[in-house]
Amino acid sequence: MTMLVAAASVKPSTTAAAATCKTAFKPLHLPPLPAAAGLRPLSLAVSARPLYRQEHVLATVAVVAAGRNDRATSPAPPSATADGARPVEVAAAPAENARRAKIGVYFATWWALNVIFNIYNKKVLNAFPYPWLTSTLSLAAGSAIMLASWATRIAEAPETDLDFWKSLTPVAIAHTIGHVAATVSMAKVAVSFTHIIKSGEPAFSVLVSRFFLGEHFPAPVYFSLLPIIGGCALSAITELNFNMVGFMGAMISNLAFVFRTIFSKKGMKGKSVSGMNYYACLSIMSLVILLPFAIAMEGPKVWAAGWQNAVAEIGPNFVWWVAAQSVFYHLYNQVSYMSLDEISPLTFSIGNTMKRISVIVASIIIFQTPVQPINALGAAIAILGTFIYSQANQLGVRT
Repeated sequence: MTMLVAAASVKPSTTAAAATCKTAFKPLHLPPLPAAAGLRPLSLAVSARPLYRQEHVLATVAVVAAGRNDRATSPAPPSATADGARPVEVAAAPAENARRAKIGVYFATWWALNVIFNIYNKKVLNAFPYPWLTSTLSLAAGSAIMLASWATRIAEAPETDLDFWKSLTPVAIAHTIGHVAATVSMAKVAVSFTHIIKSGEPAFSVLVSRFFLGEHFPAPVYFSLLPIIGGCALSAITELNFNMVGFMGAMISNLAFVFRTIFSKKGMKGKSVSGMNYYACLSIMSLVILLPFAIAMEGPKVWAAGWQNAVAEIGPNFVWWVAAQSVFYHLYNQVSYMSLDEISPLTFSIGNTMKRISVIVASIIIFQTPVQPINALGAAIAILGTFIYSQANQLGVRT
């Protein structure tokens, strides 16, 4: 009995215990990290910010590999690592805030430039009712701005080939038709009415995609078209200064811009051109397409006579109006295409809806356009339907 007590009181050495454990279980040990090589545990040495927080896993592996089981050697929290690396959440916050601020600046600039363009465009068309030349000058100004930017290396010129320009051709044709049709509409009716009708573009998009491309949409998307169509119809019926040419111009513009989007999606797959340069190339090709038609439809003689009358009536400010509407047309479209590089199609669609609201309200105030309550109700219903459509189209899954 005494011998058993004495034996129990003797503590086995660390070496003996390890040997016994090794004999009993025969674990597969990882080779220890050589201290002479200057290697440190990954949890303390990695300076790159990991995608997931795995510090505790890496620390456990490092301890086992080194043959240690000491809690005191566990790494410091990620916020206090040896090399100063910070967790992903902390590092990503400033970047996300900067991205949101950038998008906010894009939206504010886009809306402001669009409002300014529409105001000056309507002023020019009131004094100089030649939409074909006005449309041509808008494209010419944008083309000149971008060519000068590329020549002076202010902007990097895109690397394009023949296939790029071939795929851009149908997009440019649709863009030209939509641009001219919208300008014709604004020459005949109020700016607010044109944009109310143009808010019905989602209806054209769904109908074209369904009957021409064979695409199917979920039921909420189809139901969202009802307030769009109903609101546009109510506004058209109650418009005090309704004009069929102006109404049809807005409708044709909607249809043309829908095909522009379809052609752009199909033709630009795999093309690496930034939004700014893409729109610049689109403007240049559209100008080449539009110029001969503008000369045929109106002609230099008509332009010269109309220009003289406008300058005599308005004065030198008329020249500034023409320059402003031409430059701001390019700038607002350029910013909208640049924003597409940063945001989702849903966010862009919502931003486009809000842009129409700002244009309608601003034009009514500046031009003092008479609006009946029932007409305003129709506009509100159509714009609300556009917003509902953007939500339904994003959440629904096409079959």
